[in-house]
Amino acid sequence: MKTREEALKYGLTFPDTYQEAPFHDANWQLIRVRPNGKAFLWSYEKDGQICLNLKCNPEWRDLWRSTYKAVLPAYHQNKEHWITVVLDDSIPDEEVKRMIAESFDLVTDSPTKRIYEAVKKIPKGKVATYAQVAAMAGNPKMCRAVGNALHKNPDFENIPCYRVVNAKGELAGEYVFGGMWAQKEMLEADGIEVIDGKVDLARYAIEIGEMDYND
Repeated sequence: MKTREEALKYGLTFPDTYQEAPFHDANWQLIRVRPNGKAFLWSYEKDGQICLNLKCNPEWRDLWRSTYKAVLPAYHQNKEHWITVVLDDSIPDEEVKRMIAESFDLVTDSPTKRIYEAVKKIPKGKVATYAQVAAMAGNPKMCRAVGNALHKNPDFENIPCYRVVNAKGELAGEYVFGGMWAQKEMLEADGIEVIDGKVDLARYAIEIGEMDYND
């Protein structure tokens, strides 16, 4: 990703977003979210380079700044919670997109963020189905959104998506950690028995009473 146009186009793929130039200066183009109007992507040209200001958690801020020279302390914004990304083609496109998605999630009460928080609540030794995760995230009908979010899991260590199985207790054949057998090994390390690619839901599935769905 090297151009402002690419970044703005990607920012507008998120739901309820719109583009604005609030400073009567075409150099500053922002992507905001409705209804709160918060900006999660600021784009501008500085020193001949296109830059993005993006919101991020401090742990991601430190990782990205230590990994990529093109990630800098935020220009004209809070440097604890914002970063500047220089679009010099040194950062893989998928990583820039992940940074933009992280910024979007932080300024919205997004389904993705709620899904990740729900998955974090699945205790060791238990599994949850996609439908259960969707219910914990506030919408029992968004099972497909759960699958999409887990496939893009940005934090494997803290979001244990290997503990999510389908309605039959079956493991994912194209599991994000490297296939069904990787998921099987992680579940077995949690003390969960996997037989023929399936988990016994009667034995290992969480129960509604075990978890606070409104937390």
